[in-house]
Amino acid sequence: MALVKFDNVATNKYDVEVSVDAKTFNDACDKAYKKNVKKINVPGFRVGKAPRKIIEKMYGATVFYDDAIEAVYPKALSEAIEEAKLDVIAVEALEPVEANTEKGLVFKATCVTKPVVTVKDYKGIKATKTVKTIAAAEVNAEIDKMRERNGRMVTVEDRATKTGDTVNFDFTGAVDGEPFDGGEAENYTLKIGSGQFIPGFEEQMVGKKVGEEFDVKVTFPEEYHAEDLKGKEAVFTCNIHEIKATELPAADDEFAKDVSEFDTLKELKADVKAKLVKAQEQMMEVEVENQLLDTVVENMEGEIPEVMYEKRIDELARDFEYRLSSQGMNMDMYMQYTGMDQKAIREQFRPQAEKQVKTRLALEKIVELENIEPSEEDIEAEYNKLAERYKMEADKVKALVPVEELKKDLAVNKAIDFLKENAEIEEVKVKKTTAKKSTAKKSTKKEDTEDTTEETKEESAETATEEASDAE
Repeated sequence: MALVKFDNVATNKYDVEVSVDAKTFNDACDKAYKKNVKKINVPGFRVGKAPRKIIEKMYGATVFYDDAIEAVYPKALSEAIEEAKLDVIAVEALEPVEANTEKGLVFKATCVTKPVVTVKDYKGIKATKTVKTIAAAEVNAEIDKMRERNGRMVTVEDRATKTGDTVNFDFTGAVDGEPFDGGEAENYTLKIGSGQFIPGFEEQMVGKKVGEEFDVKVTFPEEYHAEDLKGKEAVFTCNIHEIKATELPAADDEFAKDVSEFDTLKELKADVKAKLVKAQEQMMEVEVENQLLDTVVENMEGEIPEVMYEKRIDELARDFEYRLSSQGMNMDMYMQYTGMDQKAIREQFRPQAEKQVKTRLALEKIVELENIEPSEEDIEAEYNKLAERYKMEADKVKALVPVEELKKDLAVNKAIDFLKENAEIEEVKVKKTTAKKSTAKKSTKKEDTEDTTEETKEESAETATEEASDAE
């Protein structure tokens, strides 16, 4: 292989001319002959036995050239690109300039290179960090979620259905008095308010009793998946067999012992609050990072090739298809349900792809300007982290993830840290307002009353502490 020349023909675009010696090209033609000879019929010879020169004489000297070029060009072009010191991200076109077994092959490739960008004013970027305290009501909301997860289903016999109840019922649907496919079921289980049925259906089940037969009148949405039902009015005749409600455990020390390693509800609440504080802090850090990165991208200049966006869209689309498959769907089913085509789906990913490409380019430029490099300890720690995440041995991860790629990713992460260290971040406290009086029906349960009183005390204490802190 030899690099003949390379010319900058447009922004981020080069024509690279490469030569391959006669022996290498001739050997590739011979391999192409051996690969294809069994598929070529030549009069006077058994299938697969015709000599190469006979076939070339019969079909032309260039009969094996396409396969030979396909075989030799990747390695030859890769070596030429390395010699020319080009950072190629895509090959747009490939064409032979000269090809024969006596002189060898000369081909030209049009290569798209990684853009050269500039980033200005990336130090001292101003950002705002919103500091918000965790209110007692938020902690209690998390406790309520835990109670719901640990609730038990009990049969209701003395009242009509409410939103949140789970009912077992029969239904028969009809459009214009005629039953339709999929419109009938027996002993169907539905949680009222879950949104499982078409709009308006579940709301009309509220207030019904066991054994009561009633009609539900609804209109199928225009975007409904069944063509023959789109926009049609339907009547479902229903009969409820059973109503079940979720009975929640009391929020007390016994509950805390049952669902956690803590002995008291107070300890459990303290742990919940600590986790909420940590999550809130992480979210605030992400918000600051996003502000800094948005500013860096705004301050970046450079012409970015369209192929970079398209490649990122390809990756996002593949990830999306993988997530669909994990849910028992595929892209064809998704397009059928949403009415979207491939082009529309790809356009959905474009804003995200463009932002990610620009952000990566800007951060890589900062890595270059600030000579940011991960340490050997950083690299080893990242390999160990990946090994733990994927339940693999570190050596196997190292074989799968090239160290140079890992170093690039770590350097980019360090560039984000550099931006934060050199930014002007203003902390803004969001004052929590005291809880308003509830208009809900007063609880008659002792533990509920105590919990409400405790929450009010906590809210008042937190508000007083904040006001004292602000006064200082």
